[in-house]
Amino acid sequence: MTSPTGPVTRVLIADDQALVRAGFRMIIDTQADMRVVAEAADGVEAADAVRRHRPDLVLMDIRMPRLDGIEALRRIVASHEPAPPRVVMLTTWDLDEYVFEALTAGASGFLLKDIPPEDLIRAIRVTAAGDALCAPSVTRRLVEAFATSGRQVVASGVLAQLTDRERDILELVARGLTNAEIATRLVVAESTVKTHVSHLLDKLELRDRVQAVILAYEVGLVRPGAAAEER
Repeated sequence: MTSPTGPVTRVLIADDQALVRAGFRMIIDTQADMRVVAEAADGVEAADAVRRHRPDLVLMDIRMPRLDGIEALRRIVASHEPAPPRVVMLTTWDLDEYVFEALTAGASGFLLKDIPPEDLIRAIRVTAAGDALCAPSVTRRLVEAFATSGRQVVASGVLAQLTDRERDILELVARGLTNAEIATRLVVAESTVKTHVSHLLDKLELRDRVQAVILAYEVGLVRPGAAAEER
């Protein structure tokens, strides 16, 4: 492993299976730009470890003893406002009924536990950078499945705060496009897209892109099944 040339992402792994934690640690610690700073076997330990170690990103199992991952997530978000670590939820099933609840509670995305090592590393990097959802194809399916189930809100007052360009970018973010893909689609610089995303998150008082995706579905800006269109 070479020495890192930039910031190192500090990772906490929370899972009740020791083999899962060991496997993830082995993969992560081979990377120069990330390091596992702590492990936790349940939600109580996870919330405590976040307070003690201040990780940049938490990989958190949804189903754990004593305190499940979603409640631990809520505690972490509430205790570390306005800048809690990014939390990526781990699940065994790609249609876990708790995943949407985790996203609305403040998760930055989720991963399946059988994710290939290279995808795990990429997911940590893009999540730490705040650029894109983890496992975007699966995340979109879950958002589409749950976001419109009795959760529609009035769109006019929400979207009226945005410029036409910001509204276009919000729609593309909700379709799962990265900043680079949006820049290509709109024929603008990637830095311009990043600025627009930052502005729309501020205007809508959203923490990150995951919340933006959820809002876009809730207000009907993107309809179920549209995320994969025009890719």
